[in-house]
Amino acid sequence: MTQDDGDLDTLVRRRIRALRVAQGWSLDELAGRARLSPSTLSRIENGQRRLALDSLVTLARALDTSLDQLVETAADDVVVSPMTDAARGLMRWPVKAEPGMTVVRQRITEPPPDNPARMRAHPGREWLVVLSGTAVLLLGNRRLRVETNQAAEFPTMLPHAIGAEGGPCEILGIFDRVARRDHERGDGDRDAGGTRRASR
Repeated sequence: MTQDDGDLDTLVRRRIRALRVAQGWSLDELAGRARLSPSTLSRIENGQRRLALDSLVTLARALDTSLDQLVETAADDVVVSPMTDAARGLMRWPVKAEPGMTVVRQRITEPPPDNPARMRAHPGREWLVVLSGTAVLLLGNRRLRVETNQAAEFPTMLPHAIGAEGGPCEILGIFDRVARRDHERGDGDRDAGGTRRASR
């Protein structure tokens, strides 16, 4: 085994443990999800058991990641260019976050929708920080102004939408694992301001 192989081996073992801890799972809980014995999982994390491909595939699935992500080394894309969607007035800067969380920087140019049917609700929780300008958060029956350097946190089961007021605003949006899945499913069906059209 080369030095690089040893470094990757250590990295994968640390990553498995970090992902487990980030989920708040004990050895027993992850072992149960991966159909491994707790002692086997403990030996994998501590370097006392060889990393077998079948175990890594099972662990990746149990940790809600892919084998590629579990064994990846240094990221090639250190500098990320924004993705622009001129039709919806959005510019996004994806940012890597801790396991289970997603952070997205967005530039919003459109006001929030004036039709409550265009608000959305889904399981999960979201946080946002306004980096510049003023954002308007529609949350249930409330209309909240969130100004530069202010933050908001809310359960996404409340119907919600976000827009800009008085010109463009930039926000940092943070989504938990459940909210992230809904956003990823709905990316192809967004209105201006990042709002997904309501299902009918």
